[in-house]
Amino acid sequence: MIKVLFICHGNICRSPMAEFILRDMVRARNLAAEFHIESAATSTEEIGNPVHHGTRRKLLEHGISQEEISQKHARQMRKEDYNKFDYIIGMDEMNLRNIMRILRSDPENKVHLLLDYTDRPGAIADPWYTGNFEATYRDVCEGCEGFLNSLGK
Repeated sequence: MIKVLFICHGNICRSPMAEFILRDMVRARNLAAEFHIESAATSTEEIGNPVHHGTRRKLLEHGISQEEISQKHARQMRKEDYNKFDYIIGMDEMNLRNIMRILRSDPENKVHLLLDYTDRPGAIADPWYTGNFEATYRDVCEGCEGFLNSLGK
């Protein structure tokens, strides 16, 4: 089983978006049984909060069920997540710095940026600040597609 943990600052916008998009992609490819996918935050600011309304709206527009989305609440990444997951995927450089602050090291090279799996590596803008959930959605889709391609899936 391939275990993936997506990370962003608060776990209410980008990382849950990636979690639900990748789940949807693997279901569409009949690969759901091969994956375990979660998301978490590097901060404590949003712990326990539901998915941001902008992310929720964008996911609903693209066929993710309200029931599935409503079960997600923000949690903080823990050091022990390193042993539980094969891939720990952040959305921007600040996420990577904070991930490494929590983990202290990455001896198995599990920590990456989502867009590193594409032809245009870099950061996925935080829609909390930009308000542009459509651009974030497109970037996350591209990153998830690239990630699956890197696995030969």
